[in-house]
Amino acid sequence: MTAAFKPGSAVEPTQLIDLAISCRNLPDCDVFSKSDPMCVIYLKTLERDKWHEICRTEIIENNLNPDFTTKVRIVYRFEIQQNLKFEVYDVDSTSTDLRAHDFLGDCETTVGHLVSNVHVKLTLRNSYNRGQVLVTAEECGVNKDEVTLTFHGRHLDRKDWFGSSDPFLELWKVFENGHYGIVHRTEVVKWNLNPRWKCFTLPIHTLCGNDMDRDILIKCYDWNRSGNHSFIGEFHATLNMLSKGPGPETVFQCINPNKKHKPNYANSGEIVLMGYSVRTVYSFLDYIMSGTQINCSVAIDFTASNGDPTLPDSLHFISNNPNSYELALSAVVEIIQDYHATKQFPVLGFGARLPPNGMISHEFYVNLHPTDPYCYGAQGVVEAYKNCIRQVQLYGPTNFSPVINHVARFAATYTDGSQYFILLIITDGVITDMEHTKSAIVAASALPMSIIIVGVGQADFSAMEELDADTVPLVSRGRKAARDIVQFVEFSRFLGPHGRGHGAAAKLELAKEVLAEIPDQLVGYMKSQNITPLSARAPPLE
Repeated sequence: MTAAFKPGSAVEPTQLIDLAISCRNLPDCDVFSKSDPMCVIYLKTLERDKWHEICRTEIIENNLNPDFTTKVRIVYRFEIQQNLKFEVYDVDSTSTDLRAHDFLGDCETTVGHLVSNVHVKLTLRNSYNRGQVLVTAEECGVNKDEVTLTFHGRHLDRKDWFGSSDPFLELWKVFENGHYGIVHRTEVVKWNLNPRWKCFTLPIHTLCGNDMDRDILIKCYDWNRSGNHSFIGEFHATLNMLSKGPGPETVFQCINPNKKHKPNYANSGEIVLMGYSVRTVYSFLDYIMSGTQINCSVAIDFTASNGDPTLPDSLHFISNNPNSYELALSAVVEIIQDYHATKQFPVLGFGARLPPNGMISHEFYVNLHPTDPYCYGAQGVVEAYKNCIRQVQLYGPTNFSPVINHVARFAATYTDGSQYFILLIITDGVITDMEHTKSAIVAASALPMSIIIVGVGQADFSAMEELDADTVPLVSRGRKAARDIVQFVEFSRFLGPHGRGHGAAAKLELAKEVLAEIPDQLVGYMKSQNITPLSARAPPLE
């Protein structure tokens, strides 16, 4: 599954996982020698719900405790559950047909379980009652560094007849075929022949394909409203040259090739490097594989607008076929549970009247336990929800802020990178405490927390797009969100015409969409707080 080699391209940083496989205490099926083991690895997802072979290790002769050199490379995807199966055989011939060899046992796990535990021992299922498969997950090596650069110009050419120039820079990298492609454009500094551009940050792989000596062409233009910008000049550099930092060697002559042969032409000004720094950008897997735990809390809408749960047209109707709430709950929790050691999930409800006295609550435990909100695994969450429906009275209104503040209080106690919190809200209606909700989200945006809102039913969810804030940052009472932490998805889009659709397919598509932003949001929080993974931190001085 290694990406194809493409001349003239740079390797993109991908979430590729290498699995190292060993076996211990294998059964011995040979009479006069030890077994000759080989491991066959299979992958299965909801997208492809049958096991398909992805790799075979080499054969190690006469060894009941083999360490295979063959690495299994997998494209890691947080948003779906990737199931793995390992089958071990004693190879007795050169046949590629596995039926020709002695079966020593098999075992199963998930990719999520492997990356969150790093080192995993799995027990083989066989008639011998012996044997283990040891799996170690490691992210494939890529350059994770990014460079921050600051430039300013000196004595640039005047291009406007009745004013000064409005200069900006463009950075172009060269590909192996000799063609250049733009990688960055600075802001325009108006009316200034000695501009100071803001610092900017680029991944090193983007800037030079991880080649410190690859040519970088930097062009300077005078901005024109028409879009026909006037060329001022250019120069060439490499990241090795820029890495020397500010100084005489990083003052570059800005040359216009059309002018350099003219008498008395020296240059069109100078571009001066004012700042250079490099830092490592860690990936989602760096944090997970160093021990960061993902905690998922669930909040369920029990307001009366869902309809009478005893009637088939209610969104909370319980039958042999899972309703939208059940599908949404299991879709997300089945993925998240691989990343939490205890698989215990607090499940909250809002908008219901509770037994025995009919008290209205917007922050109650769905299992109706007075002090313990936890449910075990995806199945436990769904069962608690189904049991709750039969005991509470749907009421209202639809207030989100209590459950957001509830989870935020826990997130505020774990700001060191050891924990990250996800709040899954499943709702059928328009928020009735919009201003309080916006304020709660803005406050939570500085915490290790993400919020997933799944809208079920056919209500008008247009107000949810404001909370999603993909294009316009969320603002409440003059305070802007530190980062985008909300993802809203309308579940009906996955159910097909008239709300009908295949349950497994709908769950798959929902999980992919609602969880796809979580890795970037987690990394965004860590980066904003300058938190490095535990494995990258210097050991304490003794």
